[in-house]
Amino acid sequence: MNLELALRMTEAAIRRAIREGAVISVAVVDEGGYLVSFQRMEGAEIAGPGLAQGKAYTAVALRRPTAELAVRTAPGGDLYGLPRQDYVCVGGGIPLWADYGGGARVVGGIGVSGGTITQDVVCAEAAAEVWRTR
Repeated sequence: MNLELALRMTEAAIRRAIREGAVISVAVVDEGGYLVSFQRMEGAEIAGPGLAQGKAYTAVALRRPTAELAVRTAPGGDLYGLPRQDYVCVGGGIPLWADYGGGARVVGGIGVSGGTITQDVVCAEAAAEVWRTR
């Protein structure tokens, strides 16, 4: 993960948000969950920055898209009891994978917040596509 690539990913998410009619915040974090790039569209909700970074961190920490986590952390789910104050378990966070010879590993994450959950996921996917085609 580097700044130039992270900026391209946040720009892709914002372009998609404009097409979707959403006003978002978008964060890209590295493999340790530390912020590399962040953008907030004018008029985006005040909770968006924290939620976007939280979704990106959660995707890295748990190595799965956050859209999978709402059901899995509910009562009866295999991740029930996961401390919710540490993780954002709604759609919009996607881990970024890379192959390093010995197998794939998570090297970063993208998080989007501000639209509907569906819009957040679509915008995060647009950013993740930049990573996959780098």
